Amino acid sequence: MGKTSGWLVIAGCFLMVLGICFLPAAFGEHSDPSVLGAGLCIFALGALTSAAGIYLKARALQNLAASAPKPQPKRARGGCDLCATEDPVIHCRVHHLHVCAKCVAGHYDFRSCAYVPSTRRGAAPPKPAARFAAKA
Repeated sequence: MGKTSGWLVIAGCFLMVLGICFLPAAFGEHSDPSVLGAGLCIFALGALTSAAGIYLKARALQNLAASAPKPQPKRARGGCDLCATEDPVIHCRVHHLHVCAKCVAGHYDFRSCAYVPSTRRGAAPPKPAARFAAKA
């Protein structure tokens, strides 16, 4: 549909230029109202053809965007057990969950949960490669 819509836009522009070319004949010394009507009709047909070509281009792009798979977000290693996006702050010893600050409100239960600070670290900074390490 990509090439067809492009050709429709080009053909519509050509028809619009052709319709404008009728104007000098309609407004000259020996004017004819029927020539003016024909020029306006050809111009309108060209505008409609160009609009159809642009519409087909938009629909093709819309279908292309809808069919593209959305990438799944990667789970942060060592992150929160509930949302898996942030670093954990506390550890629920009853449920064995490491929970971030955002998820603590949803998990909080003072009757049954026992909380301690989380020992799990977030994503560590990248370590230098062994070949770049200083040799003693």
